[in-house]
Amino acid sequence: MKAEDWRARGAYHTLNGQSLFVVDTGAEGAHDQPTLVLLHGYPTSSHDYYRVLDDLAGNYRVVIHDHLGFGLSDKPRDYSYSLLEQADVALLLWQRLGVRSAHVFGHDYGTSVATELLARWNRGFRPVHLESMTLCNGSMHIELAKLRVIQKLLRNHTLGPLVARLSSQRVFNRNMRRLWHDPDTLSQSDLDTMWELLTRDGGKAVLPNITQYLRDRVLFWHRWLGALQQGQLPLGFLWGAEDPIVGADVAEVHHSEAPGSRLTVLDRVGHYPMLEAPDRWTEALLELITSSRQ
Repeated sequence: MKAEDWRARGAYHTLNGQSLFVVDTGAEGAHDQPTLVLLHGYPTSSHDYYRVLDDLAGNYRVVIHDHLGFGLSDKPRDYSYSLLEQADVALLLWQRLGVRSAHVFGHDYGTSVATELLARWNRGFRPVHLESMTLCNGSMHIELAKLRVIQKLLRNHTLGPLVARLSSQRVFNRNMRRLWHDPDTLSQSDLDTMWELLTRDGGKAVLPNITQYLRDRVLFWHRWLGALQQGQLPLGFLWGAEDPIVGADVAEVHHSEAPGSRLTVLDRVGHYPMLEAPDRWTEALLELITSSRQ
């Protein structure tokens, strides 16, 4: 799906002076369905869910937004891009949209936003009632992640800005294809849209700041892993097994450390299962959410 076609499915909301792009299948006012909020990963956008949105919307009011600095949302230069602030923004947005309770799904970068929400929930801060949480291919155990060279370079305060300026779509395409188990299932049109949304409105300039989320994962390691290990919500892990950054072994560690959690591993799938195997991913997510109610 092209960027403009995706933009046409959503709307803009202003929070604290910043514009957020939001897709809300309940925007027409029909809020009788339970709500599912989706948090996207790095360095992509809410567009990651375009293949699964319609099927999910048959069961849930689905709300997806582009984090600040990503996709069609604002990309301010004078912003911390702390994962804590991204969690603040998510909660404020959901309250603005009238979301009183929701099932939460986080992928990649979005798993850290989700685990910060879980840490707050465990401490009794509950402005939105969370029904369940499902995490997908995220490196909460940052020490177990096999980070790409480009990630290490971008988070370097000296080299990051230079690497971002010199980055090209050719290099981006090569790195993204390596994240798929079957690169042939990643179309050139999807790569074109990802790159357009990444670089739109000065996206390259803020990429080094965004990549500091890796430092947050070190700084808040105890807080976020503790939240998972002491979680007070139904918790599921939905994982692409052949992820070269955080494979099935990482999912097994998280599952073993989180009492009562559920784990579904999708074989022959890489880091972006919602794009590489949308039907299998959707079926598995719906099953995990349904089982959380039992």
